[in-house]
Amino acid sequence: MRRLAGMIPFIFLVSITVFALIKLPPGDFVQNYAAALAAAGETVDDAMMASMRQRYGLDQPIWIQYWDWISGVVVGDFGYSFQWQQPVVNLIGERMGLTFVLSASTLLFTWAVALPIGVYSAVRRYSIGDYIFTFIGFVGLAVPGFLMGLVLMYVGVSVFHADVGGLFSPPFVDAPWSWARVVDLAKHLWIPMVILGTGGAASLIRIMRANLLDQLHQPYVDTARAKGLSEFTLLVRYPIRIALNPFVSTIGWVLPNLVSGSVIISIVLNLPTAGPVLLQALLGQDQYLAGAFLLLMCTLTVIGTLVSDILLALLDPRIRFQ
Repeated sequence: MRRLAGMIPFIFLVSITVFALIKLPPGDFVQNYAAALAAAGETVDDAMMASMRQRYGLDQPIWIQYWDWISGVVVGDFGYSFQWQQPVVNLIGERMGLTFVLSASTLLFTWAVALPIGVYSAVRRYSIGDYIFTFIGFVGLAVPGFLMGLVLMYVGVSVFHADVGGLFSPPFVDAPWSWARVVDLAKHLWIPMVILGTGGAASLIRIMRANLLDQLHQPYVDTARAKGLSEFTLLVRYPIRIALNPFVSTIGWVLPNLVSGSVIISIVLNLPTAGPVLLQALLGQDQYLAGAFLLLMCTLTVIGTLVSDILLALLDPRIRFQ
C-alpha cells in the first residue's frame, strides 16, 4: 500500500521531467514544420508561424503548456498531435496494444528458451550441449537485431514463402478486429518475437547458468539430496526457485525497453508499434505525442517494478522474511 501511494507523486515528478526533456531541444514544432516546407521550396512568413504557435498553444509559457497537458492526462486526454492532426489517444491506442502483445509474446519466448537451456547448461556443465548453447548465446548477444531481422526475412520469403514485414497481411491492415485478423497477427508475430527475444534470452541463459551453478553447491542442496529427494524434485523445489529471481526482476524494464529499444527493428520490419511513431514525434518535436509515449513507458516501468517486487517476495522466502 505504501508503494501504491508513493507511485502517484513519483509519476507526477516523472511527468515534469518528461515534459522538460521534450522542451529542451531548441525550436518547436512550428519551426521544424517551416524548415520542412523551406526544404520543399515553399515559404512560410512570420505571421503564419505566429498564428500556428497561437493555435497550438506554443506561445504560452512552458508551465502553462505543462499544466494544460497534465490536467488533460488526468482525465484521459493526452492532447493533440501536431504532425498527425488528430488526438493523441487515437494514435497510441492500437499501437500501444500491438506493442504490448509483441512485448508479452517476446517475454514468454525469452523465458521459454532461457529457462530450460540455462538449467541444462548448469546441470550439464562443460558438456557438449553446454558448449553448443554457450556458442549460440554469444552469437545471439553479438548479432545486431536489425541484421538478424533481414536474415530472417530472407529465410521466411525464400524458404517458407511467408509474408514477412509488418504484423498483418494487406487485407487485414485496416480491417476491424476478428478471429481471422487475430490468426493473421499470430502468423506474422514469430519473426519480430524471435528477433527481439534472442538477445534477452542469451543474456538470461548466462545469468541462469551462473546463478544455478552457485546454488547447486550450497549446503541445503546436499541436505535435500541426503533426505532422498530425486534430482528433478530437488532442482525444481530449491535451487531453480532461487535462481529464478533474475527472470522475475526483468518484468520492470522489459516492456519499456522493447518500446524504446526496438525502433530500428520496427522500422526494418515495418511494424505498426509505438517505437517508430515515438521516433517521429521526437524528431518533429510533437510534444504531446512524444510526452504521452514517454509517460506511458515510465508508468509501465513503475508498475512493472512493483509487480516484479511482489512476485519476488512470493517466490523467494528470504525476501519476505527480510
